[in-house]
Amino acid sequence: HKDKITPVKHFILFYSFSFIVNIFPGVGLFALKKWMAGGVCRSKVRLDGKTVLITGANTGIGKETALDLAKRGARVILACRDMDRGNRAAEDVRQKSGNNNVVVKTLDLASLQSVRQFARDVLANEERLDVLINNAGIMSCPQWKTEDGFEMQFGVNHLGHFLLTNCLLDLLKKSSPSRIVNVSSLAHEKGQIYFDDINQEKNYNGWKCYAQSKLANVLFTKELAHKLQGTGVTAYSLHPGVIRTELARHMLPTIPLWKRIVYKPVVFFIKNPTQGAQTTIYCAVDESLQNESGLYYSDCARKAAAPQGLDDEAAKRLWDLSAAMVGLTQSQ
Repeated sequence: HKDKITPVKHFILFYSFSFIVNIFPGVGLFALKKWMAGGVCRSKVRLDGKTVLITGANTGIGKETALDLAKRGARVILACRDMDRGNRAAEDVRQKSGNNNVVVKTLDLASLQSVRQFARDVLANEERLDVLINNAGIMSCPQWKTEDGFEMQFGVNHLGHFLLTNCLLDLLKKSSPSRIVNVSSLAHEKGQIYFDDINQEKNYNGWKCYAQSKLANVLFTKELAHKLQGTGVTAYSLHPGVIRTELARHMLPTIPLWKRIVYKPVVFFIKNPTQGAQTTIYCAVDESLQNESGLYYSDCARKAAAPQGLDDEAAKRLWDLSAAMVGLTQSQ
């Protein structure tokens, strides 16, 4: 793609910024920080009468996404594991957006029973679902298991959302045109699907499991788009950027103190949650994407996924494996 940054461009950009910083330190730092902030969703589309569901919306980019879509007039459902934090987030979103149609429902993606119960609640009480944003995630945690015995990151980041999406497909189809947005990561480029050891029980590595789960998000989106052709439901995956959120809370303690000190100045240039939410919002509302599906985005623009994220055979194989793992039936 023409917007892809090559190593040569990286070299030119780096030394251009270095030159600016040396000559005009204040201007250079500001310019670099603005460049690092990435793209901005420019769409002004309103969502009055529409319903949006966001997982993990009590903090970080999930909450910022909820705030933006509430300002557009949508009914926003915050799907949260911690109801106390979810209720506080919902009240904050209501106050800042002026939209009182913001509700919280309990969802624990580490429990298939919770996912099914949540989906039944939505189907029973919501007349429509226009946008499903699979945002919740966990990164580089210890070797934890979900309630159903799956590796935690694969279970929460992929399987929980896989089951939730399939359970809500009929409502999404009924509400079409509708969208499914899967928050992945640039980490998918380092990932592979360990089909012979999907729970990584032989040689656990937190980062490898995270990368696997993020690649699964990309492949899931690809196969989902294929299966939804002609239904009016479109699907997108995305990299939100490197952001100052709670996502890295399990990884930071494992980093040596000297590295944390050395890297601390870099935090100044990392995206804040509002900036990090822009590509999610873009995929959820931008009019230019209405005829696109199954693709990958970053900084509010289409980007090429890694080669392993473009593998049709792997996408189908992952779908079949995931369906078997969660006990998906044709009626769900």
